[in-house]
Amino acid sequence: MTTGFDENRFGFAARLATYYGGIFLIVGSFTPYFPVWLDARGLTSGQIGLILAGPLFVRILFTPAISFAADRIGDHRSVLKVLSLGTFLGVIFLAYCNNFWQIFIVYLITCLFWTTVMPLTEAVAMTGVRRAGLDYGRMRLWGSLTFIAASLGGGAIIDGFGALSSIWLFIGACAALFAASHALPRQRDHSTATSTPATAPARLGEAFSLARSPIFILFLVASSLVSASHAIYYSFGTLHWRTLGIPTATIGALWAIGVIAEIILFAYSRLVVARLGSVNLILIAAIAAVLRWSLTATDPHLAVLVALQVLHGLTFGAAHLGSIHFISEAVPAPYAATAQGLYAAIGAGLVMGTAMAAAGGLYGALAGKAYLIMAAMGLLSAAGTLVLLKLWRGTPLLYDPS
Repeated sequence: MTTGFDENRFGFAARLATYYGGIFLIVGSFTPYFPVWLDARGLTSGQIGLILAGPLFVRILFTPAISFAADRIGDHRSVLKVLSLGTFLGVIFLAYCNNFWQIFIVYLITCLFWTTVMPLTEAVAMTGVRRAGLDYGRMRLWGSLTFIAASLGGGAIIDGFGALSSIWLFIGACAALFAASHALPRQRDHSTATSTPATAPARLGEAFSLARSPIFILFLVASSLVSASHAIYYSFGTLHWRTLGIPTATIGALWAIGVIAEIILFAYSRLVVARLGSVNLILIAAIAAVLRWSLTATDPHLAVLVALQVLHGLTFGAAHLGSIHFISEAVPAPYAATAQGLYAAIGAGLVMGTAMAAAGGLYGALAGKAYLIMAAMGLLSAAGTLVLLKLWRGTPLLYDPS
């Protein structure tokens, strides 16, 4: 017999999975094909690198501030609805941009909204994990499935209608995200689904203490380096494979293979995290990054490239799982969004932004050999993670006021 509690848990997970789907419709269309659209607009590799990198720096201040505000007011759903709407409107304006400065400015403004969507969503998801025993990977994998649909469908559409048609993929994905935001669990649904009392509001002093914690800083550095090692792949992976004569539809399949590996890991995430631990997952991801990017730099045969794409399940999937669960273990619930915001600000902001900004020059000078720099970043991440393993004892970094 199903209880009301079980129904609330299922509803929480289903609605959040739907929103993850909206997020990754955007990621699955933007990540492989936004550089292609920019290239079709006549931009140089250096300009493409700057456009992709510039908004990432928005995360450094904007994302932690909005994330803390969401923790403070205790209504993540309303904040996510506003952010989703802003993203949708921004991409519509982007369709009418024709030159570097127009695209740069409009995309920057759009990313003021977009860059905080994922950290807040992760905080909501980990609320369900922490208090109701939900499986994070099972919710998150629906996002990965929509990424596959977007990347495969996008490749076919671009092959049929040309690179400039990809803007309509972006607009449709952002519209889906805004629609899905209306189905997000309300804050009162969080407490009902978890059967725990409301937590005390976040305090600014504690948030600053977290930002200054040596262990948290070490975690940010280690996890950010393995994440940023994907910079060449995200910025110029599609363009480089096209120069090697690989059809766009096949490239879409290559992206999908990587995400399928990620989905398999997410499907068993609870068991994997329990067996290996959060920090060990980051270490495995860093080692896999060294192997993946070192071999990708050799422009291998398509069959080898397929095998290397499977490693995305580790270089991204394991790193992401490890990072999200480390934050859940090390940071009390009232500061969950704040911690996710800091993680996004440093990892997807400062470090990834720097790597993206450098990617244009690196790729212009080295072409596929630029992946060797990414392999070196994986090596640095592994070294930092080994230090984190020695220093962190599995205890919270802040006092939990809940």
